[in-house]
Amino acid sequence: MSTTSLTGKAAIVTGGGRGIGRAIALTLARNGATVALIARTVAQLQAVQAEIEAVGGRAISIVADLTREPDVIAAIAQTVAQLGRLDIVINNAGIGAFGPLVEATVEQWDHIMAVNARGTFFVCREAIPHLKVNRPAHIINITSVVGVKGYVNQSLYSASKHAVMGMTKALAREVQADGIRVHAICPGAVDTPMAGEARPDLDRSGLIQPDDIADAVLFLLTMRASAIIDELDVRRAGSTPWA
Repeated sequence: MSTTSLTGKAAIVTGGGRGIGRAIALTLARNGATVALIARTVAQLQAVQAEIEAVGGRAISIVADLTREPDVIAAIAQTVAQLGRLDIVINNAGIGAFGPLVEATVEQWDHIMAVNARGTFFVCREAIPHLKVNRPAHIINITSVVGVKGYVNQSLYSASKHAVMGMTKALAREVQADGIRVHAICPGAVDTPMAGEARPDLDRSGLIQPDDIADAVLFLLTMRASAIIDELDVRRAGSTPWA
């Protein structure tokens, strides 16, 4: 296991039991960070924790529903109690909702906003007092290309990710003086089950890989102190540049 500037750092990865979250957690652990994995599914968390420990890293698993404020409060408190500090927060957990807006239900709207936007809000709010202690600290919100663009049949998903982008931009200014750097990573289609739900016709062989997003996270976390990237857009290699 290599040692980098992440050695001795403690990180939270929400949605850390699979997909992009799993890839990010493994990359952080391989580069020296201790990782708190937060998700709802025990078996997935335990599997990723075992992978991290197999490469010589350290991780803890915390079962929490990010739509529930008491769960998030307890998860952040448990992280700090067990790891002793908090330096990095990766807000990765998210869900999709796809189809025409006129067919969407209030329940679908409320659920996607609760997971993608409210969950991110809860995690940031509870983490910031602990991040302030360890400068520089980082919050990285994994948003989406739909957080800056609009796509057919993705109105609810796009609204939730636009909400996260707005929160990210304002929060970056709010906590700049506290030594907390807030970034957004906006991926295009990543090779996860959600991509198939959004675009069943998409050629999966050309999709971004979860490890590509993990590498982007590591890049942001290990940049020299003289420069900061606010937003990182990651597109499929086969997609149209600057589209």
